[in-house]
Amino acid sequence: MKNIFIICFMVIMYNTINAQNKITGKITDQDNLPLRGATIFIPDMNKGTVSNNNGNYELLNLPKGKIKIQFSFLGYTNRIETVELNGKSLELNIKLKQTSIEAEEIVISGGYNSTQHDNAVKIDVLKLNLSEIKSTPNFSEVLTQVPGVDMISKGSGVSKPVIRGLSMNDILVLNNGVRFENYQYSSHHPLGIDEFGIEDVEIIKGPASLLYGSDAIGGVINFIKEKPAPIGRIIGDYNMQLFSNTLGMTNNLGIKGASKKFFGGFRVGQKTNADFLQGGGAFVPNSRFNELSIKANSGYTDKIGTFKLFYDFNNQKLGLVEDEAIEEITKRGRENKIWYQELNTHLLSSQNKLYIGRYKLDVNSAYQNTELIHFGEVGIFEIQMKLATLTYEAKLHLPSKENSEYIIGFQGFNQTNTNLNDRETKLLPDAATNNYSAFCLLQYTFFKKLKFQTGVRYDYKSISTHAIGLPTDTITYRASIDKYFGSFSGSFGATYNFSEKLLFRANFAAAYRTPNLAELTSNGQHELRYEIGDHDLVPENAYETDLSIHYHKDNFTIDIAGFYNIVSNYIFISPTGDTTNSGINIFRYKQANSFLFGGEAGLHVHPKSIKWIHFETTFSSVIGKQENGNYLPFVPAHKLHFELRAEKEKLLFLQKTFISINTCTALDQNNAAPDETSTKGYTLLDLSVGGNIKMKNQFIFLSISANNILDKKYIDHLSTLKEVNLYNPGRNITLSLKIPF
Repeated sequence: MKNIFIICFMVIMYNTINAQNKITGKITDQDNLPLRGATIFIPDMNKGTVSNNNGNYELLNLPKGKIKIQFSFLGYTNRIETVELNGKSLELNIKLKQTSIEAEEIVISGGYNSTQHDNAVKIDVLKLNLSEIKSTPNFSEVLTQVPGVDMISKGSGVSKPVIRGLSMNDILVLNNGVRFENYQYSSHHPLGIDEFGIEDVEIIKGPASLLYGSDAIGGVINFIKEKPAPIGRIIGDYNMQLFSNTLGMTNNLGIKGASKKFFGGFRVGQKTNADFLQGGGAFVPNSRFNELSIKANSGYTDKIGTFKLFYDFNNQKLGLVEDEAIEEITKRGRENKIWYQELNTHLLSSQNKLYIGRYKLDVNSAYQNTELIHFGEVGIFEIQMKLATLTYEAKLHLPSKENSEYIIGFQGFNQTNTNLNDRETKLLPDAATNNYSAFCLLQYTFFKKLKFQTGVRYDYKSISTHAIGLPTDTITYRASIDKYFGSFSGSFGATYNFSEKLLFRANFAAAYRTPNLAELTSNGQHELRYEIGDHDLVPENAYETDLSIHYHKDNFTIDIAGFYNIVSNYIFISPTGDTTNSGINIFRYKQANSFLFGGEAGLHVHPKSIKWIHFETTFSSVIGKQENGNYLPFVPAHKLHFELRAEKEKLLFLQKTFISINTCTALDQNNAAPDETSTKGYTLLDLSVGGNIKMKNQFIFLSISANNILDKKYIDHLSTLKEVNLYNPGRNITLSLKIPF
């Protein structure tokens, strides 16, 4: 029997290796003129090329089976083709149509490579194009351009994303598909990912436990790394940004190259920012932050598979705006000396795809290690912890046709939290967390119009902690705990293409989240409050219904989405009304049946008669309430965004010039939680202008932008600086420079 298996495996591998799959073709515009420099990319293989002067392209060493290819060129609609390769050469000629409206993209966060319109769950894609994203020292603020996404902030350096009113551990952050673990439990801790080396961000709004397990109850944010260099080229870029508000400077340098089978790259960056200025001009003591990042990757791709290795290092030093710091810091500065947190994060990940006949097997693993240190006075360690996480997964893509996808998979992670060097405060106990899960996902298309997508998942999770202190000390003692959780999750949804221009989408998802270490075991002061956990907390369970409509023509698009999310046993922290002997307010983690509802709407218009003008507006709304009628904390105000954008191919010495005027209006937020206060609305005005300067054969991107140009003095409802009566950042002027080479 053993010999039979060996012979079968050798036959499969022989057929796979000797299949000579090749795709060639020509890229033209609607007038049949060749497009030079069009991008041809296969996401499955992380492999791409560009068309030559005659529009011709060639892709070699491709696997057998079904693959998706994306063809793109700036100013033209994307073209996404699915082909079935069987060992023969294929000629695929592509005609791209000129457009001024953003086209759909291939996305990977839905479990398999598909187009945005193929998914029953809407996946928003934010392209990190310097000419289109907001220039700000706070990367999380860039994400808020997507309607339904907001942020909890503690100044420019510390912020957390919010999706439809859910945040912290209810939002799963992925670093290129890897579950990102960096003490994300608290609003006082940063996002931990910088924007360089990231090509775009995929955002799932709503429960995604089917694919990602616990912590995806409110949504997923996946930071997708940049594509490799085109085959046969070595390219790079240098980026610099200067910020007036924080006296900040960002420098980042990257280089990458690719041969027919090998690719790799390296990137290093540095950020330094002084205390930011509030609206009106006063500085916020100790809001300074500094950051160093290093990223490297290498890979091999062939018809037998694709093998990728990534390494990310991030060092952050983030000032803590606390009462002690406000009292001691009287001069503006940028060096972190007292009352700050430092995070050192290493992430090593391996992502591999094997092609075995008509099967595709993904085998991925990652190890990450985050050290968190809180400093008090100069050189005084208050907290020092290390969070080590090993994640792994295997996904088998079963043989399928163009109209179907079948996937089964296994995922797991093992995590340990360790207190180092017996520091004064042990915020969390030494603990071990283990999670194992299995899932299946299927998608099928009927009549080329109706796509169904469904799946189910089961997770088993254990959390074990060590005791802290002695049982005789009734105040600080924390007994060891052993908790076990088992949860099912799943979803069922459909998209219906009524026509090429009109799309309807509906989805129902059941998701869950287990309580985390902080919620189960906290017993001590955490910055401005004393936090007490509850080891009897049970998992949250969410049941969300989503409905959306998308309509587009050549010159405008309309998107409307609505949702209703029932969350049983919602976990939140709330004041008890008591104080410690030293006068610190005591907060306790609680649970309550809750619900959130709302939606988003967007309109993008590009008048045919004024081709160089774009107008875009979005509106987002969410309300979160407990079953007893109290409102939930950290729910953003309703917000309205406007953008008027003009683009010209050439203006004076600039090419591909743009000028953009943006406004953001937050309405009054009177739906405050019991421990919050109402917040007045505000309107901010932003302006940016830029383009490319040609120097010999090289284009240099240059832009200047002004955020909060009127220096509005305001407080956002999700700003934790509201606790210490400080305002959000005032006017900021940014100079951005990018030199590709």
